[in-house]
Amino acid sequence: MARRATTDGKAGTRGGGRTVTSYDVAQRAGVSQSAVSRCFTTGTSVSPQTRERIMKAAAALGYQPNAIARSLTTKRSNLVAVVVANLGFNPELTATLSRLFASRDLNLLLFTLDHEEDADRVVNQLWQYRVDGVLSATHLPRGHIEQLAKRRVPVVFLNRVYDDIAVNSVCCDQVEGERWLVDRLWAAGHRRFAIVSGPDSSLVSRQRVSGARDRIAALGGDEPAVAIGDFTYDGGRAAMRALAAEARRPDAVICANDMMAIGCIDEIRLEMKLKVPKDMSVVGFDGAAPGRWGSYALTSVRQPVDVMIEAAIDMLTARVDNPAMATEKRVFSGELQIGVSARLG
Repeated sequence: MARRATTDGKAGTRGGGRTVTSYDVAQRAGVSQSAVSRCFTTGTSVSPQTRERIMKAAAALGYQPNAIARSLTTKRSNLVAVVVANLGFNPELTATLSRLFASRDLNLLLFTLDHEEDADRVVNQLWQYRVDGVLSATHLPRGHIEQLAKRRVPVVFLNRVYDDIAVNSVCCDQVEGERWLVDRLWAAGHRRFAIVSGPDSSLVSRQRVSGARDRIAALGGDEPAVAIGDFTYDGGRAAMRALAAEARRPDAVICANDMMAIGCIDEIRLEMKLKVPKDMSVVGFDGAAPGRWGSYALTSVRQPVDVMIEAAIDMLTARVDNPAMATEKRVFSGELQIGVSARLG
């Protein structure tokens, strides 16, 4: 039950149950109402003495700023929609997003897609919320991008690039990372390559697969067998079973993400009764935490997730402030993470 404010200064609602407002705090602290507003707005200037008086008054009255009322005044909700795909969902990404958004005093509204091509539902839901912008870690059709632009809602894509439309994007250099992996495997003497891809609908998977295939071809290698996975552990195991049935067993398996690589390793060890990397090398891409567990110690390309998300937030907030800014694409190199899952030269 809410407590009433009394002459002894205890926190609670005002007499009669009325909600405490910034005006009440200003009266008690002996400052202007605008000073109270500045005190609770990130990035504004208030002297230390004034801030102390306001915070003491707010604590005594039990005052909390009203985010909805403030958004009506500032024309900002401090709410950003984040769109990700359920398939191969990376909880580390969400944790990093939440932490970095919170450090900017921004709130995250998370939308998930069962498949990247299933974007209609999410975009239709977006209009129910007053978001300042959208950060999408999944592909959106051109029509939806045009709708967002028409409504003056800036969007930045994370690890998604478009060649046929001008969009803001931040991504890891997928082709460079695959080249690093193939070069090291080739130098170690591997010649029978296989690839475990993600779903055909995944642009990131297509970039990684084409990067690996093109580099193998450039080195004079044979066309690798390709098994389609779904970015999950079970998908990796199923893909490895399909590759094991090939007439020419691979000696190096390049996976489009780390979870499928872990699935491949377990299938090789537990069902094929072979040793990794003595009999078969396995590499991934992402640098996900499970890949660093001692029983896998996966060789992979680790994406600079924190740096990429910081850049994406900077790009997005700049366009919230200035919607007329030109589109921008930023590409970051990954980091080759050497483990024990592959024999490398």
